[in-house]
Formats: sequence, C-alpha cells, structure tokens
Amino acid sequence: MVERVLATAEALALIELLKEKHGPVMFHQSGGCCDGSSPMCYPEGDLLLGDQDVCLGEISGTPFYMHKNQYDYWKHTQIILDVVDGRGGMFSLEGVEGKRFLTRSRAFSTEELRGLGLI
Repeated sequence: MVERVLATAEALALIELLKEKHGPVMFHQSGGCCDGSSPMCYPEGDLLLGDQDVCLGEISGTPFYMHKNQYDYWKHTQIILDVVDGRGGMFSLEGVEGKRFLTRSRAFSTEELRGLGLI
C-alpha cells in the first residue's frame, strides 16, 4: 500500500513532543491564507473540518488533512512532513518550540499511481 503522507525522524520527534504537551494533535495543510501554505498542527478538534477536507493518512497516530480543492493538485504526490528551525505559522503549535513544519513532496511513480487508482 502506498502511503500518501510520511514524516522525517525530526518531524516525528516534534510531533511526539507536541502530543506530550497538548494531547492528541492533527495536521491540516494550509491553502495559503494568513500563514502561507504550511502544514498546520492543532490540538485535535480545534480546527473544524468540513466535508471538503480529505484525510491523507496518519503520521504517528496523527491525522493529516487537506482541502479537496488543494488535494486535486497534490494527489499525484507523496507529502513528506519535515521540520526546520525558525518560526512558522502563528496558529500552529510548534511555533513556540523555535521550529516549523515544512511540506516536502515527491511525485508518485506510475506503479504507485496505479496502486492508488489514479491512472
């Protein structure tokens, strides 16, 4: 099975730290509003999801969502959640840690696209 969303070891460690401090968390890939197009981390349930939000999968038991309109552009890519030093989105939990989550991606192979039913 092809995973649509993965995370680096550094991102996994930060997720675990945030879960220790805040309890269960969730991600939503921002569509480019106030905080740009960053992956945003919220306490689970703090962001109201709509019927247009797509769950791409889970990272360390943490769901990762994206709006359907944005997903239509990204569906051919694997999302790789990473973390770098610096301040990111002001609404995302990791900001006070001096870190920010970052979305990296890679295009799925033809074989993976077939497995996902995209071709």
